Amino acid sequence: MHHFLFSEAISLTKLFFISNMDLVPKVTVFLASVLFALSSVVSIRHWHFPGQPPGGEHLVTNLPGQPDVNFKHYAGYVTVNEQKGRALFYWFYEATTHPEEKALVPWLNGGPGCSSDAEANMLFLESPVGVGFSYSNTTNDYHIIGDEFTANDSYAFLQKWFLMFPSYRKRAFYIAGESYAGKYVPELAELITDKNNDPSLYIDLKAILLGNPETSDAEDWRGMVDYAWSHAVISDETHKIIRQSCNFDSNDTWSNDDCTESVDELIKQYKEIDIFSLYTSASETDHELFVLLEFSADEIPTQTSCRRGLFLTSSFDMPRIMGGYDPCRDEYAKGFYNRPDVQKALHVSDGHVLKNWSICNKKIFEEWPDSKTSVLPIYKKLIARGLKIWVYSGDTDGGVSVLSTRYSLSSLGLQITKAWRPWYHQKQVSGWFQEYGGLTFATFRGAGHAVPIFKPSNSLAFFSAVLLGESLPCEQ
Repeated sequence: MHHFLFSEAISLTKLFFISNMDLVPKVTVFLASVLFALSSVVSIRHWHFPGQPPGGEHLVTNLPGQPDVNFKHYAGYVTVNEQKGRALFYWFYEATTHPEEKALVPWLNGGPGCSSDAEANMLFLESPVGVGFSYSNTTNDYHIIGDEFTANDSYAFLQKWFLMFPSYRKRAFYIAGESYAGKYVPELAELITDKNNDPSLYIDLKAILLGNPETSDAEDWRGMVDYAWSHAVISDETHKIIRQSCNFDSNDTWSNDDCTESVDELIKQYKEIDIFSLYTSASETDHELFVLLEFSADEIPTQTSCRRGLFLTSSFDMPRIMGGYDPCRDEYAKGFYNRPDVQKALHVSDGHVLKNWSICNKKIFEEWPDSKTSVLPIYKKLIARGLKIWVYSGDTDGGVSVLSTRYSLSSLGLQITKAWRPWYHQKQVSGWFQEYGGLTFATFRGAGHAVPIFKPSNSLAFFSAVLLGESLPCEQ
């Protein structure tokens, strides 16, 4: 059973701009929007300009319609495979103060098929090819994309990116992401640690950060079912049938009619609300946008526009979200990023031959061929190698629920070093957390799937603790 999560990218730009509130009204609307982006594929050449400082040709000097900012940011392509013409698009933000002293944090988004876009130097990467502005000149690449393919290209990107920005080669390095990046991030971290024996390739990886992450298919399903029951979304009877008839550890889960019919009932009930934010009030317009599409591999849905909603295949993949909580934001973003002057400013076109930027790439979503059923063995390997893992959950997300994550982490059998207790922000309980040997798990009270959208200030405090390697504040 494959998990192809079209999640909302966590809006880390909100973490950055929380201390620059004068910039919020204009900048975050568009920067946050690009994180949820997908596009069809058009071949664009990789620009190189001799004689400029490292990364200088990618400096964004004038983003149309946006105000001047007091930090540098860069955008453009890094070719990860010259022979096949594969290039990944990135957007890099230097920290506002003392960027030369601060860590480097790449952000990977979920999907598969979603784009990615503080207290650190933030590097947002659109991976794999076919996502956002990233592309390949070799058509067959789009048929072999998967977890391993993505990890290898992301690693190649990092090594080539360091050649463009050599001052960052020896920085403290963290990898962050959410949703399906719950698989991307550990897989990339494993590859980095595997290759760190070569001093010329060494990356000083300190920790990984995972938000509402897909972790273990079986535990993700069990947690989703129990969460729906415990939050009164499904009846006692439906919950009992699912528990009795669904073997989520099996490769043949959906051959049981009682199981499929009861899971159908669960999805039917979730259709009435927002599965990724249970207590978000939906207007009539929102409800119309929150549609349920079901299709098999040989049956392409007639609905071609990407709207907020659940996407399932006939094999009962986990519910996936496309788009975001503002039903209008995606359309704003689509219009903005298809402007010739914007694409030219971001170094993805020359202003004449344009990318056809769109919100979703359903083909990648539907045809993802390679997904690990569990990354828990990678967790164990990374912890054994001395890497710190931080995991957090917004506790009103029903899609990748806090129970799913708790079940997955419990199966690791890690020793508890600090017992379950509340953590505080601005004298209020922000959530609860527990520390284990090599891992910290925290919840965000009242937050849905994309936590910083709901709790930007709390998220910044949490992110700071991760970078400092400190425990969360457990006193008011």
